[in-house]
Amino acid sequence: MSTVKTHYLDLPVVLEPGHQLEIAHQRFDVCVLPAHQQLGAWCDRMIGVVDLLTTRDGRGQPFRGRIDRYAVGEFLFADCYTDRITQDRTIARISRDDARSIVFHIFFDRAPDNELIYAGKKRTDPALEGGIFAIDLDQPVQFRRAACRHVTIFLPGLLLCDVFPDPSALHGRMLSPLLPVVRFLTDSVMSLAARIRHMAAGDAHRALRELVLLIADAFADHAGLKGSKPSLGRAIAFDQARRYVRENLHDDSLSPDSVVESLGLSRPTVYRLFQHDGGLAAYIRHVRLRAAARELVAWPGVPVKDVVYAHGFTSASDFTRAFRRAYGMAPQDVRVHNQAGYAELERVSARSFCHGR
Repeated sequence: MSTVKTHYLDLPVVLEPGHQLEIAHQRFDVCVLPAHQQLGAWCDRMIGVVDLLTTRDGRGQPFRGRIDRYAVGEFLFADCYTDRITQDRTIARISRDDARSIVFHIFFDRAPDNELIYAGKKRTDPALEGGIFAIDLDQPVQFRRAACRHVTIFLPGLLLCDVFPDPSALHGRMLSPLLPVVRFLTDSVMSLAARIRHMAAGDAHRALRELVLLIADAFADHAGLKGSKPSLGRAIAFDQARRYVRENLHDDSLSPDSVVESLGLSRPTVYRLFQHDGGLAAYIRHVRLRAAARELVAWPGVPVKDVVYAHGFTSASDFTRAFRRAYGMAPQDVRVHNQAGYAELERVSARSFCHGR
């Protein structure tokens, strides 16, 4: 497999007060190109927050891909159809860009071969066949997507904090297409996709805001974090547990037992909150690995072993194995990829400037 760096669609930015809201629309379709150029052209022109994984032979085959992209204030709404493709957001890419949006993927077509890989886990959940799933761009993920039409919505995580206590906890969550609320949301997204090009910018912005809050609300309801007094208690416990882990991340005595003790709740109650993450121990390890990865990049002169012990790991070899399992590379390789990535970005920028992009 070869990794293709992409650099076509930048994420939108929040407008300063007083700036006029506009809808910026771009359309791209490879059908106008010769068949042997279609996949290569798609790879060259797509969103710059992921890598597209292709084979050398595959690049010469016909490929269908088209996208209508609408940037409205802090939102990006992308209505897209592609043949089968694999998108990869690695820890190395995260370390060298500033894309930190939450992303909602909404599928219009049933796609039974979709596959999601994150935190070292492979998911082939039926929800991926035609429902809604969420991604946090601050966390690695690989998504193998079957041929289908879908909408992707990028938005700032802070917008969701009143609905979902910690937006990063949405990463990898899925809503089944069989849920009535998902059918309603999918219909709403499809309706917006048909209308957005002809809407006033203010109306489109309000529609997008209402839509993403409804989607976040559905995720919160599915996670048992809203809707009743017990749900409120779970939401508070969920928030307190995650905060306790972040505040004690560098303490090597941090453990599931210490989290349970800090909350004063039963072990089964706390563990159920972290089922999505593979359990409380897996969540603690995941947060430690993410924090260590950031520090490896931010402080390239600090020995890896010092980063390991500073983040509560008691064994450098255990840390390396866990890091490889989660991110597909050794800890020291993140630094190598980060430097290579900056060099690649400089080449891309120079090439884009020369081509007038």
